[in-house]
Amino acid sequence: MQSYLHTAIVTDAVCREHRGPLEHPERPERLDAILNGLAKSDVMDLLVRSPSRAATLDELKLCHTAAYIELVQKEIAGGAAQLSTGDAFICPQSWEPALRAAGCSLSAVDAVFERRAKNVFCAVRPPGHHATADTGMGFCIFNNAAIAARYAQKKYGAQRVAIVDWDVHHGNGTQDIFYADGSVFYFSTHQAPLYPGTGLRDETGIGAGLGTTLNVPVAEGTTGREMSAIFREQLVPAMKIFRPDFVVVSAGFDARVNDPLGGLLLTDHDFADLTDIVLDIAKEFSEGRLISILEGGYNLAGLASAAVQHVRTLAGHL
Repeated sequence: MQSYLHTAIVTDAVCREHRGPLEHPERPERLDAILNGLAKSDVMDLLVRSPSRAATLDELKLCHTAAYIELVQKEIAGGAAQLSTGDAFICPQSWEPALRAAGCSLSAVDAVFERRAKNVFCAVRPPGHHATADTGMGFCIFNNAAIAARYAQKKYGAQRVAIVDWDVHHGNGTQDIFYADGSVFYFSTHQAPLYPGTGLRDETGIGAGLGTTLNVPVAEGTTGREMSAIFREQLVPAMKIFRPDFVVVSAGFDARVNDPLGGLLLTDHDFADLTDIVLDIAKEFSEGRLISILEGGYNLAGLASAAVQHVRTLAGHL
């Protein structure tokens, strides 16, 4: 089979059914923008489709407590407008999209470990990196990237997983889940000060996880050139020590210039550069195994163009 040489995409129309208040920035049109952008570009012809699916309750429990999962089910079924744990909107249809967002990420893990794809982009929502083991917040219900990392460890025996998060906001949930776990390295660049207020430089892990959290907070107005330097000068040396056998990208495109929720100045070209860096890491240490999961990005035109460039780079690097 030669299909493993291709980049794959996994998405699910059910993810559009999760809706918040009118004009909320995390809206179904985000997926439309990305998929329409890919369809109008030359990129879609380079991709194969990975099947979508829902995560099981046991798979959610890889990272979330049973009590929290039960709470999410109860509050969605009860018609709540927001999770009681934090600022994560829900609607009566939110349960299945949340399962699908996590499940598509697991389908991506299967694709790269079973060599049906070299790398995979997951166009899913709701996003996940603010969700802790027992708290939904920041538009996030379940932590898709964290569940994917644990799934790769449990099903495929991955020893060391790197999660690289370039969203404009710090992924407090991902950090929290793995803060005492040395088998998962969490790297985050994020604007500071900004929601949720975590991700200080001195947050480096505890116990067995000491040294496997690396936060690089940056100021409003940081450029893509500066961000690329951070990746090359701080992430790359850390990965040469950690040597991950699987790479997960929390791909938030709200670090792009003109995003309504951020103040960084990255361009589409800059996202291509960051993508090249993480692909080189995966190529050197992980036999190329990498999945990228959509997080933020709220300027629809900017989200589309940045995501297309990201996927083009994933595909063109092969």
